[in-house]
Amino acid sequence: MKSMIQRAVFVTALTVCAVIAANAQVKKMKIFVSVDMEGIVGVVTGEQLGPQGFEYQRFREFMTREATTAIEAAFAAGATEIVVADSHGNGQNLLIEKLPKNVTIVRSWPRPLMMMQGIDESFAGAIFIGYHSGTTNPAGVRAHTMSSANFADIRLNGVSMPEAGVNAAIAGHFNVPVIMISGDDAAVKEATDLLGPIEGAVVKWNYGFHSARTLTPDAANDLIRDKVTRAIGRIGEFKPYKPEAPVRLEIQFKNYRPAEVLDYLSAVERIDAHSIRFQGRDMIEVSRFISFVMQYEPGLAP
Repeated sequence: MKSMIQRAVFVTALTVCAVIAANAQVKKMKIFVSVDMEGIVGVVTGEQLGPQGFEYQRFREFMTREATTAIEAAFAAGATEIVVADSHGNGQNLLIEKLPKNVTIVRSWPRPLMMMQGIDESFAGAIFIGYHSGTTNPAGVRAHTMSSANFADIRLNGVSMPEAGVNAAIAGHFNVPVIMISGDDAAVKEATDLLGPIEGAVVKWNYGFHSARTLTPDAANDLIRDKVTRAIGRIGEFKPYKPEAPVRLEIQFKNYRPAEVLDYLSAVERIDAHSIRFQGRDMIEVSRFISFVMQYEPGLAP
């Protein structure tokens, strides 16, 4: 009898340990969602992208709905915690009262990790919603990298980067892989060429910088839901994107003066009339430098 009781206790203890271990694994399913706007369904011009545009308020709704679809699909597939970064324009686009209540949201600027602020090594994967292609890509709706007004190219270790690439490298610093992206056909192709076979939701097909053939919002959300579900189901297959450190950053400006003035800094090398080079210990240092270049001005207040 005593041995049977001891065996029962042992089996029970093993079961409890298994449950605890399983719960611990579930708790690790944190997902980071970075949301831009140029790649949202139907977006083609500035009329959808900023407060001055006559369609901006409607397209904030579409942006919020695509983010919500990705969030709900991730939770349904096993995620237990989600951080969402509002990463377009002024960083205050998502209608936060319409997002699921069990998320937290990163808003506004400046922030050292830019579109990836809030990510760390505790996340299992990153999802990019509403993304666009890079500034050197001749195809894509509203193609640019970080600053459409100022940057002509951003290179990491000699490779031209879209925003998806820079952000994937930031995630990769924390060993977090990108698992899914949505946007136009050029953005999805560019990301999968760089990052490998991540899940991609093409919600429109570009005809040019300001024109596209597009899905309806309902169809786009169905596609995003399917791709996020597939991505979570394959989450063990994805690899982080990790440029070799130290990371050599090169920025080419559309004007010569930023390169001239930044060359005053001892850590910066001017490599031609429009371009500078900065070497960072890692992607965090590189990200902070890019953020500085985009955000700093003498009249900053308060």
